[in-house]
This record gives sequence, structure tokens and C-alpha cells, in this order.
Amino acid sequence: PSPPCSDAEEEEGDAVGNTVYSKHWLFSVLTRLIEVIAPAEPDPAASPEGARTELDEEMENDICKVWDMSMDEDVALFLQEFNAPDIFMGVFAKSKCPRLTEICVGILGNMACFQDICMSISKDENLGQVLLQRLCDSDSPTLLETSRLLLTCLSQPEVANVWVERIRENPSVYDCVCFIMSSSTNVELLVKVGEVVDKLFDLDEELMLSWIKNGTCRSVGPSVDDSPEELPDFKIVPCILEAAKQVRSDNPEGLDVYMHILQLLTTVDEGIQAIVQAPDGGKETWSLLYDLVCQELCQPDDPPIIVQEQKTVLASILSVLSAMFASQTEQEYTRMRKSKSCLFFLIRILQYMEGCGKRAVDNSKESEQEETGRTDVNEEDFHLKILKDICCELLSNMLQELTKENTLEGLHQGHLNEQTCSCAFQNLLPLYFASVESFLEVLREADQTLADNLEKRFPSLKVHT
Repeated sequence: PSPPCSDAEEEEGDAVGNTVYSKHWLFSVLTRLIEVIAPAEPDPAASPEGARTELDEEMENDICKVWDMSMDEDVALFLQEFNAPDIFMGVFAKSKCPRLTEICVGILGNMACFQDICMSISKDENLGQVLLQRLCDSDSPTLLETSRLLLTCLSQPEVANVWVERIRENPSVYDCVCFIMSSSTNVELLVKVGEVVDKLFDLDEELMLSWIKNGTCRSVGPSVDDSPEELPDFKIVPCILEAAKQVRSDNPEGLDVYMHILQLLTTVDEGIQAIVQAPDGGKETWSLLYDLVCQELCQPDDPPIIVQEQKTVLASILSVLSAMFASQTEQEYTRMRKSKSCLFFLIRILQYMEGCGKRAVDNSKESEQEETGRTDVNEEDFHLKILKDICCELLSNMLQELTKENTLEGLHQGHLNEQTCSCAFQNLLPLYFASVESFLEVLREADQTLADNLEKRFPSLKVHT
């Protein structure tokens, strides 16, 4: 429903800022909200503890209108001047109504989109602590709005460090986030919580390290009643994997987020060890990523342009696989018998990237005189270069592990031929000369003619005797 408008003819100066919304109406709703959480007389609809557990329909409609209106900066500033955040603090402290809590957090989230208000909310230590406590709520809609609010604040450089420090000093945030990632089936909530974690790790390596090392003691977490509930001894990697499995088929953007979180973990030694020294030796992580690249992403029947659409998630996945392969090559799951399909997948990516590159050259010739969009093209090139670098590094490591049996199987299945090998060599040389030379020796045993043809195409590989 549309929010009520101010009738300028009835009451001059009633409009909020430059909007048509009524100040008087907003006052009345906020006043009624105060009465809901602190009624003057006992409410027959209240719970035995004295607090309402449900909103009446009229109040819910009105407060939802305020939620919509709060996306307007003038309304958000008006709510700030009326001390709406303090009113919401009272709601969080006294309300037993999940819907009311959700709406109030949502209104704060809209208000936080504006820099000055976000700074005011963020600097309020009491409000900050209360909002972090909302992460331990048992109501999924409230958790979603809380996560949105946190992400909004973390995305504003002026206050991001305030929230990082606050979260670092509040161990319950780790417990609650892990609980959500490991147990929720709400895809929208999992994606938003993942975005919060991704932003936190990207902003502060120290916090990421502390979360990697966390999970060494029993934790107290969310509960549906007032008594604390003992949670499992959470480890960050299994929780990330569980969330990724939930979002993988329903939300590609969410999968991208969780793969990037894993990639951030591999930027520190402790993160790599957390992945490969899990109770299963990293097998679950490898299996999930391997399944994604071999069954879902950049498949043979996809057009080459798919590599453009999937470049960020591909870069994250291959980066994690590369880190695991380099650190744990003795693990059974990384041996070539299991990983050869991944190797062929890497060559396919390089082939698709060559196709995209040719198309980009053609397009640039057609629009050479056009300035618009040139920055976007350069950004596309940058992300594709990152993907190519990661792809080549992993491919070079895998080629060194390729056996004669693997090579013969690849030749028989058509994955290895002069075209695919030439594509691989073209991208790997000269940086990964040793890997290519090692593979060529194995290939010579499997197919002397193909090896000779490749030597002719790449003279630098010709064996000098």
C-alpha cells in the first residue's frame, strides 16, 4: 500500500522534507509503536510475560508503510531526528513479536543507506551491540534484515572499521554466523550472510585468521527460548561448504560469494591448512569444487561466451583447487586418476578464452571510435587475465603429474589432441616451460607422432642432442 500523503491544504508545513509524506502521520505511528512495547494498560492480546507476540493488522500495515517510506532520505532524516533508533532499541529489548523486530531492523537498514545516518547508527555502541545480538535470533526474516543492515554498514568505508572491531570483540558473532551457514535452508539468508562474511574477510585479515583458528571450545548460540543452547564445536570451512551446497543450484551469485570466501582463506597459510587438514583431509572441499567444474560450470555444450559470465566463480574455484593441489599432492583425491577431468576442463577454459578474445578483437575494431564502455571492457579483460593466470598455474602443476596411462586415456577419449595440446602450450609457454617439457616426454611415449608435431609448432621444445 502507498504511504499516506500530507494534505498541504489542511495543514501547512506537514510534509516531510521535499516529499508528500505526512509528518503528523509518522508521529502517530511512532507514538503507537512506543505504546505497543510499553502499554499504559494490560493488553489482552499480550503473552503471559506481558509482551505482544503478534501485531494487529492495522499496526503492521502502518509500520510496513514506514519501512517503505524510510528508503527516502528526507524520511530517514526525519526518523533520525525523532530518535527512531532509540525507539527501535526499546522494541529489540521488550518485544516478543518477531515480525515487529524484523520490520524495525529493516527500517534501520534503509536508514543506514545514507552516510550521515549510518555514521550515527554505527557510533552508538549500545545499538551496535544490540544489533549484533540479532544475529542470534531464531527468526529467519529478522536474521536476513540484520545481515542486510550489517552489509550496508560494512560497505561504507567511514564506519566499516567500527563494525569490524565490534565483531572481532564479540565472539558470539562467529558462533551465530556458523550456526546459520551450517543449518539454514533459507537460500536468501545464506547468500546475505555469506556476503557479510566475504566482506569481513576482505576488510580484515586479522579477523579472518581469528575465525580460522576459532572453534576450539564449546559455544553458546541461538535458542528459541531464553535459555542458552549449546552449539557444536564449529569450524569455519565445513560451515562454508554446507552453505555452498545449499545455494549452488538455486543462486549462482550466492555460490560465487561462498567460493570467494574459500579463495580468501587460501590467501593465508592458516586458511590453506584449515582446508586440507580437516578431519577428511580436505576431501569434501575437493569433491565439491571438482564436481562443480566437471559437472556444472563451463561444460562442452556451452558457448565460449560462458567463460565471461562465470569468470569470477571460476577464478575462485580454480584458485582453491590450485592451492590444495600444490599443498597436498600426496592426497589420494588429488592424484591424476581422479583429477584428469579437471585438467581437460582447464584446457577447455583456455580454448573458450581464446574464442572470447577473438570476438573481443572483432568488437573493438567495430567500435574503435566509441569511448563509451571502454572502462568496462578493460575491467572484463582484467578479470579474464586473472582467470587465465590461475588456470595456467593449476594446469602446469597437473601436467607434471600426468602419467602415460592418463595420457593414453585422454587421447582415446579425444580430450588430448593437437588442437587442445597446442592451446595449452600456447598459454603455458614460456613461463611454465618445465611443466610443458615434462608433459611432452610422457606424450612422446604415448603418441610419438603428436609429440613430433607439437615440437614443430613450438621450436623451443625441440630436444637438442
